[in-house]
Amino acid sequence: MTAIQAIYIRSYEQRPTPKPHVVYRIEIQAHVRSWQMWHRYSEFVELHTELSKSTGSSPPAPLPPKNAFSVLKGPFQNEAAFIEQRRAALETYLRAILSAKEDRWRDSYAFRDFLGVPVGKQASALEHGSTKFSSASWLDEHLELQSRIRDVRADVNRRDTLSDRGDVNASHTTNVQAKKRLAEILSRVRILTEGLQELGMSGMAEGELQRRTDMVARLQDDCEKLGKMLTVTRRATRMGVATPSPTSGFTNVAIAPESDRAALLGGSKPVTRVFGVASKKPQETDVTRPLDDHGLHQLQKTQLEYQDTQLSQLTSILQRQRHLGEAINAELVTQNEMLDNLNNEVDQVGVKLSSAKKQLNRLG
Repeated sequence: MTAIQAIYIRSYEQRPTPKPHVVYRIEIQAHVRSWQMWHRYSEFVELHTELSKSTGSSPPAPLPPKNAFSVLKGPFQNEAAFIEQRRAALETYLRAILSAKEDRWRDSYAFRDFLGVPVGKQASALEHGSTKFSSASWLDEHLELQSRIRDVRADVNRRDTLSDRGDVNASHTTNVQAKKRLAEILSRVRILTEGLQELGMSGMAEGELQRRTDMVARLQDDCEKLGKMLTVTRRATRMGVATPSPTSGFTNVAIAPESDRAALLGGSKPVTRVFGVASKKPQETDVTRPLDDHGLHQLQKTQLEYQDTQLSQLTSILQRQRHLGEAINAELVTQNEMLDNLNNEVDQVGVKLSSAKKQLNRLG
């Protein structure tokens, strides 16, 4: 599905045919394109019913009231105020689906078709063997797959955290869910590869084709690494220390190595670790020598505050660099799309020139 970034309902129209009704203008913004759709309230009701039926639960936000009279009894005094209130509520409804933690509503075919998502429509066609992409929709699908790979990484981290806490069932469930997501991603990467081959045969520039081939290769590498991570389960025992299960009592206690027992009971070398370094005394400096305990504490506090300030400045610099990188990436995507369009136009002009040349040769 196209990676949608924002949804707005900024206006509406009152249309007289086939009978007087109100339609709302929905603006959808993705990474490399934006478009708009017109829907009336009854279509929102159909969407809500279909989402509830296909997913087994209602969307995260409720629809506004269907009957205007129940609202007109309140603070609204005219129809325009009621329509404006409904417009804002419908926008909240769509945004709640877009920003929900669970993706079952926004990934459903009904929601994608309602918003007119190009890749979503192609995805339904892909199930029947079609792998046609436009240059822009191919990039949308690539961005969506990158987002899903990040979701799988988050599932792996969540699995390890649950495993460390001893919640084996939740860890196993998270691991299975991540494997299912990765399998879906691999299938879509294969379709993306086939779509790129078709774009190459349709006349895409060689440099752009190579760039997108590298992008697919990076996706495949990420999937391979995630596959290896999902096949490795986090062990509960580390460094010779076993974690007994609640039902095992004291029968699963790890036995310490002989070297550790000897060091604990009869070792000749005392433990002399200071600041993480063995057998080394702290050294005085010209700065610390005239200070007492309170002065040393203040010096340490001042140095820590200075380090925090430096880290804050470094964070700001990195954020600016990130924003610049995202802006450059967006500009490159736009420029590549323009170059693709120019390339197609040049090819069309070339065909026309060839045809004109043949006609001139016939006349001559």
